[in-house]
Amino acid sequence: MGILDDIRARAGKFKKTICLPEALDERTLTAAAGCAKLDFGPVVLVGEADKIRTAAKNCGADISRAAIRDPDSDPEYEHIVSTLVELRQAKGMTPEKAREALKDGIMYAAMLVKLGLVDGYVSGAVHSTADTLRPALQVIKAQKGVKTVSAFFMMVLPESSPYQKIQPVLFYADSGLVQNPSPEELADIAIGTAHSWTALIGTKPVVAMLSHSTKGSAKHPDVDKVLAALAIVRQTAPDLEADGEFQADAALIAEIGAKKAPGSAVPGRANILIFPDLDAGNIAYKLTERLAGATAIGPLISGMAKPVNDLSRGCKAEDIIDAVAVTCCQAAASG
Repeated sequence: MGILDDIRARAGKFKKTICLPEALDERTLTAAAGCAKLDFGPVVLVGEADKIRTAAKNCGADISRAAIRDPDSDPEYEHIVSTLVELRQAKGMTPEKAREALKDGIMYAAMLVKLGLVDGYVSGAVHSTADTLRPALQVIKAQKGVKTVSAFFMMVLPESSPYQKIQPVLFYADSGLVQNPSPEELADIAIGTAHSWTALIGTKPVVAMLSHSTKGSAKHPDVDKVLAALAIVRQTAPDLEADGEFQADAALIAEIGAKKAPGSAVPGRANILIFPDLDAGNIAYKLTERLAGATAIGPLISGMAKPVNDLSRGCKAEDIIDAVAVTCCQAAASG
């Protein structure tokens, strides 16, 4: 069984309720129907019920097993409004502003998660990462003790990849959120992504801190940043196996790592690649997806109090189904 099959199977056992706020998007509706066929927990769609049902009919998606939260008829609507006012009062939130904010389906989904009416949400098929995550950061907020919320991609390699037999799945971070992390933020990204690996994959996380340099082959402040982050990881999470700085080939291929980084146990075993900035991480995931034929699930979010996940606007319905399955597993792991 492949990793995505395993995650989908676990999602079917956990029966978590996940919200899909982009309910007029054809891919989202097709995914909602697919989640029902796979017997996940109930999917919740947000918006005007008549419009959603018409859109589903037009694209041939059977959403009969999905729930629809229409703000115009939701019995929890006034409670949602008052809670949003309470949460954001210090930022000038009023009942009138709350009602306006809740016209955004993503904010509505975030409030459903905050109130425990759903277990998580997945968005981003038609919205930017900023629009998807802003409501979550405003009302759900980060997990207690987490300073840096970050994003990673789950990269599932195809059988045609020569690397697939070594590591069939890799996590790339940060590939979607933190633009130019400080050493402290980079360390947080590494530790948070390792926690996500444990929750989703269940095996031991092995972290490679990437750079254009391997073990001092180049001298530059960018290399110094990676080394400073590694020092923080080792101090903060001493049980986490992490090493660097590595060029990507040295991290992934044991034979190359043995030459460039003798004595390191990470080369050939790394399953989490931590990139020095968002440019590197985002470019790498797209190249891996398009040139190697990998399946890219995400951006998946590490560090939120409750699970929220993003999508690439180029995603397919199958990608949304996988993101829902991941969100179910994250919700189960977070209790």
